[in-house]
Amino acid sequence: MLLVDNTGHVIQANIAAQQLLEYSEEAICKLEVEALMPASFRGDHHHHRDAFFKNPEKRSMGNGRDLSALTSNGKQLAVDIGLSPLQAHGCTYILITFYLADKRREAEQALRTSMERLELAKQAAGLGVFDFDFRQNIVHLDERVQELWGGESEKSVTYEQFLAVVHPDDYEAKKLAIDRASDPANNGAYNTEFRIIKPSDGTEHWIAITGRMHFKEGHATRLVGIVQDITAQKILEKSLQQYRLENKAIFTQQIAAHTASAIAHELNQPLAAISAYSDVALHALNDTSSNPEKLKHALKGCIIQAQRAGTSLHELMAFLKEGKLVTERFDLNQIVKESLTIAKNEGYKEFHPILVLEENTMIVLANRIQVQKVLINLLINAVEAMQGTGVSTSKITITVRSYKDKSMAHVTVQDNGPGLNNEVASRVFEPFFTTKPTGIGMGLSISRTLIEANGGQLWFEPNSDFGAEFHFTLPFTQ
Repeated sequence: MLLVDNTGHVIQANIAAQQLLEYSEEAICKLEVEALMPASFRGDHHHHRDAFFKNPEKRSMGNGRDLSALTSNGKQLAVDIGLSPLQAHGCTYILITFYLADKRREAEQALRTSMERLELAKQAAGLGVFDFDFRQNIVHLDERVQELWGGESEKSVTYEQFLAVVHPDDYEAKKLAIDRASDPANNGAYNTEFRIIKPSDGTEHWIAITGRMHFKEGHATRLVGIVQDITAQKILEKSLQQYRLENKAIFTQQIAAHTASAIAHELNQPLAAISAYSDVALHALNDTSSNPEKLKHALKGCIIQAQRAGTSLHELMAFLKEGKLVTERFDLNQIVKESLTIAKNEGYKEFHPILVLEENTMIVLANRIQVQKVLINLLINAVEAMQGTGVSTSKITITVRSYKDKSMAHVTVQDNGPGLNNEVASRVFEPFFTTKPTGIGMGLSISRTLIEANGGQLWFEPNSDFGAEFHFTLPFTQ
């Protein structure tokens, strides 16, 4: 910066100006300002200076021309120059500010390069960018988002226009996501997936959005995010999920067949013997001349063979249990979150989870893997039940609370599907009872067995207002 009086002489120069122009403070303050510019600019400059002092106003110099400042050794520096009038002691002064144009140009070039790279990355990944101004209720769209929203969208639309293309069944889930991001108590993260219906051709597309909410004085002011069309990914996921379900059904049926075969093998001989002894006993009863000892022997044989069958069955079940239950201490809230992640990774993503977790819940003592299997099974059952009945917005609420007087943790898994009728509800835990076309009816039966083995209980609540509601408990560590 230089301070120049109305005669055009430099009266002050800051350290940066002295270093830039390579003058000492004493030397630069003896100069007319024209001495600091190349000779080609000096001719008419006195007239420009006089005109400026007659009508002093803040402005920049150059009018599009490249300007230069002259150093003490005659070196020319490309600069931008700003002029600001100052009043002091009844006199007018000019504050001249130099900006190194090379640095500005380097910054502009770096910005252009960065923008080009960003644009290439956006094109390669198929990304779009939007900027939602909460105060103005306006959403600014780049070309990619305009294209996704129908190709005829304006660069700026109202939030209502932005929402108009969202699939009706996904509207509530999208609203829940933005409500969470708008809550100052959260970290402002906005992550959601939903479907849109393009107005231009009526086609349905899956959209993923990742963004960040900005706050001012505790109020949401701006949401900036990136948008990606994930329709192809969703189609692939659906195909993989169907493939996994088919494989799982075949594998489960094979296990069931092998288990049934093993049970049949163990029971076949005792049952055949019981049948033979029963036949002898029946003939003995019909034959009045028969020896009572013969009847007694036949009945005793039935008892022995029945006990043999029971013993064989207990030994087989003990073998299938594979030994001693291993328990550990763990946070039930964490298991709930992990189970949600696993269920979604397994292809069960078509639901909105609502977590009602008790803070500072006590640590439970159980087999971590078995509890996780039960939770995943309940989640998968809920998703499949809602998918099969066309629920518009699938939601699953998982609640964790403590009963400290009973030293038990209580978990509730509730969906918003059609629920279970009385007949199904009464048989839902029966082995081999199922309402699924590919199920074998062992999931809930096994889940109840696992929870009971860990010291808790699993039950179905038939009096819920809507959907299916399952509960289980687990003991706290002592």
